[in-house]
Amino acid sequence: MSHGIELRVVPYDHPDALKLNDQVQLRYQVLYGGEGDVTPLDPAMFAPPKGLYLLAYDASGAPVASGGWRSQDENDEGYSDGDAELKRMYVVPEARGLGLARRILAELEADARTAGRTRMVLETGDRQPEAIALYFSSGYTLAEKFGHYRAYDSSRCMAKPLRSS
Repeated sequence: MSHGIELRVVPYDHPDALKLNDQVQLRYQVLYGGEGDVTPLDPAMFAPPKGLYLLAYDASGAPVASGGWRSQDENDEGYSDGDAELKRMYVVPEARGLGLARRILAELEADARTAGRTRMVLETGDRQPEAIALYFSSGYTLAEKFGHYRAYDSSRCMAKPLRSS
């Protein structure tokens, strides 16, 4: 499937992570206008065991996909205790269709579950139907809105329980 693809845990501010983050921000600007995702993120939010940041590297050592989760607990932005929030899921155009997003998502869910988180949540937008389709097919359902963009019509919030009850 993903030949020679290696997943590595890196800090959120690793140079390769910043490179992909710049690309994802440009994509959001194209899709939604404005400055991209201005949710305040701090590298410490993704430091284990309170989070995790992954990059996928191809056989030549180039970073081709990213994704991370950070702990969230109940607050005035609509999160609940035990939430793990998915951030910066991105696959470069030339590596799409290899199942990388699904692979990163599965790793992040497993890690968050191990860390004791009870629900994975994410926010995406109505102009990313491929992302929404991936999440639906991975067991996510639409959820009560939360986070920085909860007041935006284009915002889609999704959630999946991490505990098999």
